[in-house]
Amino acid sequence: MLELRKSAWTVFKEYGLTTLGMLCYVLGWSIFLLPNNLVGGGVSGISAIIFYALGLPMGYTYFVINLILLLMGFKIMGGGFGGKTVYAIVITSVMLNVIPPLIPEYISQALAVSNGKMLSTIIGGVMTGVGIAMAISQGGSSGGTDIIALIVAKYRNVSPGKLILLMDVIIILSSMLVPSYYVGTDTVIPFAEKLANSIYGLIFITVNGYAIDMFLSGTKQSVQVFIFSKKYADIADAVTRDLHRGVTHVRAEGWYTKSDSDILMILARKTDLNPLLRYVKIIDPQAFISVSNVMGVYGQGFDVLKGDSSKKRKNKENTADKKEKKQ
Repeated sequence: MLELRKSAWTVFKEYGLTTLGMLCYVLGWSIFLLPNNLVGGGVSGISAIIFYALGLPMGYTYFVINLILLLMGFKIMGGGFGGKTVYAIVITSVMLNVIPPLIPEYISQALAVSNGKMLSTIIGGVMTGVGIAMAISQGGSSGGTDIIALIVAKYRNVSPGKLILLMDVIIILSSMLVPSYYVGTDTVIPFAEKLANSIYGLIFITVNGYAIDMFLSGTKQSVQVFIFSKKYADIADAVTRDLHRGVTHVRAEGWYTKSDSDILMILARKTDLNPLLRYVKIIDPQAFISVSNVMGVYGQGFDVLKGDSSKKRKNKENTADKKEKKQ
């Protein structure tokens, strides 16, 4: 059986990009959001609210809340969160404590405070969204309220996305009920400004979610791969067994050589392309490969055509039959 082991460079790259993503996430908070006393959703939003109220660095509460959620997730959902998620939570907690004090005040003043809260909300939302998406693209996660959503979705027929959005809105609106102080001062933030900050928070989660979707949309793209190889059977077995992708075998004839040829056609996600090419290289370094992007792939393992489900369609057909019988 062919085993494709990750090289040390691949592992280093995955964890390196996860670290870079979390750094981008923390810089978004440290430079643009915290100096403006802005709030957000998720565990970071809760940590920011506590920071504005008590002055406790975000990293501590971020780590403790995520640790509790992870323990709940491991107990209820099993150990499916992976090491990268734990790593992302730990490294983010450390950076949330270390980086904000290192940011010179004049940088936050020039980039964030002087440019207004709206621009800071948008830039902070983009930076944190891209950071989270980078971690997700490498198989990690920033943890947080998505763990709660997954737990609830296991027992209730609730959309995790809608549940996460609902929790984010509740967290942001709850910031108006907690006494808050301007960062580094003993001056209480007026309620009217807290109300405005909550509105900015709602804009923030919108921009954040859009940035995540835009970044990850590339990973949802599909490719069509044609492989010409004499070892087509070994390649097909490896792809179906280890990559869990369907393979179509086509018998062809080379018009120039007038010799028989065997072609494999594979439809896969773009994220599966590099592992697929590594498999082919290991089995047959002389294989001829053609790769092209496709606009859309619908069916098992890919996107779903939106429309009437089979159950709804049957109900409509039954209703139509009853009407015909009555007539």
